[in-house]
Amino acid sequence: MLIVNLGIFVAFLFLLSVLYKRTQKLGQTVFIGLLLGLGFGILLQTLYDKAVIDPTLDWINLVGNGYVRLLQMIVMPLVFVSILSAMTRLKEANSLGKISFSVLSVLLVTTAIAAAIGIAMSYLFDLTAQGLVVGERELAAQAKVAGRVDQVSNLSVPAMLLSFIPKNPFLELTGANPTSIISTVIFSGFLGFAALSLGKEDKNLGERIAQGVDTLNKLIMRLVRFVIRLTPYGVFALMIKMAATSKWADIINLGNFIVASYLAIGLMFVVHGILLFVAKINPLDYYKKVLPTLSFAFTSRSSAATLPLNIETQTNKLGNDNVIANFSATFGATIGQNGCAGIYPAMLAVMVAPTVGIDPFSFSYILTLILVVAISSFGIAGVGGGATFAAIVVLSTLNLPIELVGLLISIEPLIDMGRTALNVNGAMVAGTLSNKWLK
Repeated sequence: MLIVNLGIFVAFLFLLSVLYKRTQKLGQTVFIGLLLGLGFGILLQTLYDKAVIDPTLDWINLVGNGYVRLLQMIVMPLVFVSILSAMTRLKEANSLGKISFSVLSVLLVTTAIAAAIGIAMSYLFDLTAQGLVVGERELAAQAKVAGRVDQVSNLSVPAMLLSFIPKNPFLELTGANPTSIISTVIFSGFLGFAALSLGKEDKNLGERIAQGVDTLNKLIMRLVRFVIRLTPYGVFALMIKMAATSKWADIINLGNFIVASYLAIGLMFVVHGILLFVAKINPLDYYKKVLPTLSFAFTSRSSAATLPLNIETQTNKLGNDNVIANFSATFGATIGQNGCAGIYPAMLAVMVAPTVGIDPFSFSYILTLILVVAISSFGIAGVGGGATFAAIVVLSTLNLPIELVGLLISIEPLIDMGRTALNVNGAMVAGTLSNKWLK
């Protein structure tokens, strides 16, 4: 059966290849790949047992995980070179402050809105921590969560800010630390300032530096486009794995939480659209252009791996300035994540509050929770780990028990797909709005 399954998999890859060559529409092909992967994955789970599914997925993962690795391979070179290239073309260095302030403001404000929506969904669906099933996976997850609490408890704001400053830029370029992306941005920014300074002293030297950096940037971007063309096949393979390994019993048991989460995520996409509309940007046109990027974020569950697609979409499809696209994509991958650091921790804080005698829908608690979520979303960049760390930080700050984080482990991957797509969209919206406002 393994040979048959792989034969069908290869046939679908060939079909996607033919579709893309004929249409030359990446977004449409990615969406078709997503649907085919979902159908094939459900078929595998329905027809076979674990003994057949596991070896099949081992081979399918060569395509899915291989594509993710290729994107991870180009993340750091892309961030480093593209920001350095953009810096060398800046006329005024002080414009960086305006860009950073605009991008971070949008990210933090939208995260606060996302927290409010998460609270509202918890109220509408009457979500509670009572009655959650505790199995072996949940107990193991609880132990893992407890082990991470020490990392969070030792994190202070000064320590977090200090961790952003690279002490070994070559190590940061390997992505060795949770803050490597921001550290690489800072290092390339300092190099850019140095290039601008040299250009003022010697115009010819400045132009030669700018030309050299621009040449390297074009080379990296060509590599990025080669990898991005593989997106339909990567999404197809990743979707198969998700559909074939999801436990439908867990999904049914925690159905209310899943529905509430996705309704909150959907409403936040609407909020993003309203913000674009107010800024006189057509939301429908925007979403058509970003669909392939959101599809990959949905299936890969990685904001960092989506960085190359994020930057490429902003610059080539949305027409955003190169500097703004890079800053919004890199900041959005680690700071102010609307899904992982906004909706999710807010919902958990509402669910767990009654267990310690707190009314989660009192005005003072809601206001405190929204502020804590917004501020904590900035601090998540210091530890990495996405939604899990965000939830631990928020619950610990409010002196709430953190066991609930482990109890939801069975449905974590399913919800995480929607959260990641929302995180990436938040970053692109921040870049698009900043590009509009700063002209």
